[in-house]
Amino acid sequence: MAAQVVQDGNQTTSITPLLHEMLKWSRNNDSYTSAATADEIAAAISLIFTNQLGSVQCSSLLTLLHATRRDWEPLVLARCGQRMREAAAQVDRQALRNIIRKRGKKQGSYRGGFCDLVGTGGDGWSTFNVSTTASIVASSLLLLSKHGNRASSSTSGSADLLQAIQPRAPVIDAVTAEALPLVYEKSNYAFLFAPTFHPGMRHVASIRKQLGFRTVFNLLGPLANPVDEHIEARIVGVPLEELGPIFAEALRLNGAKKAMVVCGEEQLDEISCAGKTSCWRLVDRPNPAFRGPRDEEDEEFTTSDEEGEPRTLVDVEKFILQPSDFGLQAHPLSEVSPGKMPKENAAKLMELLRNQLHQGDPVLDFVLLNTAALFVIAGVCDADTSDMGHGDDGKVIRETGPGRLRWKEGVRRARWAIESGQALAALERYIEASHAASGK
Repeated sequence: MAAQVVQDGNQTTSITPLLHEMLKWSRNNDSYTSAATADEIAAAISLIFTNQLGSVQCSSLLTLLHATRRDWEPLVLARCGQRMREAAAQVDRQALRNIIRKRGKKQGSYRGGFCDLVGTGGDGWSTFNVSTTASIVASSLLLLSKHGNRASSSTSGSADLLQAIQPRAPVIDAVTAEALPLVYEKSNYAFLFAPTFHPGMRHVASIRKQLGFRTVFNLLGPLANPVDEHIEARIVGVPLEELGPIFAEALRLNGAKKAMVVCGEEQLDEISCAGKTSCWRLVDRPNPAFRGPRDEEDEEFTTSDEEGEPRTLVDVEKFILQPSDFGLQAHPLSEVSPGKMPKENAAKLMELLRNQLHQGDPVLDFVLLNTAALFVIAGVCDADTSDMGHGDDGKVIRETGPGRLRWKEGVRRARWAIESGQALAALERYIEASHAASGK
């Protein structure tokens, strides 16, 4: 073992050996040559969540991770994300499985599991809250577990937006780990407020603020969804193209099989309404070396040979998307940013959900792009039939674009969700369920 953590006899634990290991420098290669493993780094990070790491060593660890760029290694991100989820408030797994069986609407290759649409933040654009809005719209057809927080670098975070909704806002901190299954009994949508599910993060809040630079925790949010093992599909936005393949590999290492990482060419952590977006899609393919039953009807299915070849292998495909692939016009980012304050964004959200924005409105198209993409990645657009409900003409758009996927069909379904009123109804059910959870 290259480095160790050592009990110092008090409440805290010393990670001095690990810090020394991380400081090793090669004059020949002009680079750090640390042999510290991802598991060792993640074990040190986990001490933060139980307040077992002193502030000096915590600051040193975060600074070294940043300076050596170990926090950009896929395995480090994957292992730290795992430790963060383990330290989170735990949700009843069986209750979530029951929710999927009861409420999940299978269509196409979508099996009814939970989905998430999230960005790392920090892109500097302060655009309209598109991922939160798109997640609400998408919950008309999908089960959504939107993991988010208040604003850090923007003017309006996902939590700020939801709490500014009028005339009745959801009680976001009432949706606890214990209450979550009850919320899903009434709603396809739930907002998992990070401070409620990750109370251990309070121990590092002041340190992060004092450091003044982005740490590994600015990257871990999309990897720390408390119901991660039940997430069937997700889209993750990153603010730098260099992070795209890193995040795709971190998701793959975490066991994700259906996901897409996106970065707008403006270094935007969303699918851009202005131009090109780089995409890294995780694709689950049959493993030719697998020996066993080919059908997997139940998510509990396992083979007796756990050491054998896996049923499927996950590859990463890279392609470029742009608004025209969705059948939409492009809009300069200036028309959807800088983002307004939460109250103004919440008013725009409600206008959109009430179908009061005109066709071609920049914010509407921005939301349609991102909602459509989640529908596509989840698999509902693979279906050759469509019976979403009132207002659905059933005319599936089979045309494919980049990645051989039906982006225009995603937009058709997203428009239906808004125009039929189902997206608004989904939000109202979530608000009602959150109030029931709060007892108010």
